[in-house]
Amino acid sequence: MKLLLINGPNLNMLGIREPEKYGNISLSDIEETIKTLGKEYGAEVDCYQSNHEGEIVDKIQSALGSYEGLIVNAGGLTHTSVSIRDAISAVNIPTVEVHMTNIHAREEFRHTSMISGVSIAQVVGFGVNSYKFALYGLVEYLKNRE
Repeated sequence: MKLLLINGPNLNMLGIREPEKYGNISLSDIEETIKTLGKEYGAEVDCYQSNHEGEIVDKIQSALGSYEGLIVNAGGLTHTSVSIRDAISAVNIPTVEVHMTNIHAREEFRHTSMISGVSIAQVVGFGVNSYKFALYGLVEYLKNRE
């Protein structure tokens, strides 16, 4: 089973950016954790990060035929990007939306997710564990779908 983890703008700054909200762990540490955990679950996980919306759209489109599932933390683009939503919808690959913070308990503009409607699930508010829960949930979803 091949999965793709996509992280959007500013997530490359984890470990530096607002540690009171996101902790001190880096994105590369999260990616290594998810790759290792993925192996335990029988999944190969590739990781990608971009600060550019069009590059994220291109990556989602290129996942068609190569990946069985996506985990997406679109960062701030979660709340604004119809293009990312449309790309997820177009490829029709089971997708889990993930956020380290609880976006529903933050600023009003963060309460709306453009991609939740085309995702099979949304995991928010558990810090690094949000990624772990998203991975576990996606793997189980795919196993049970077969």
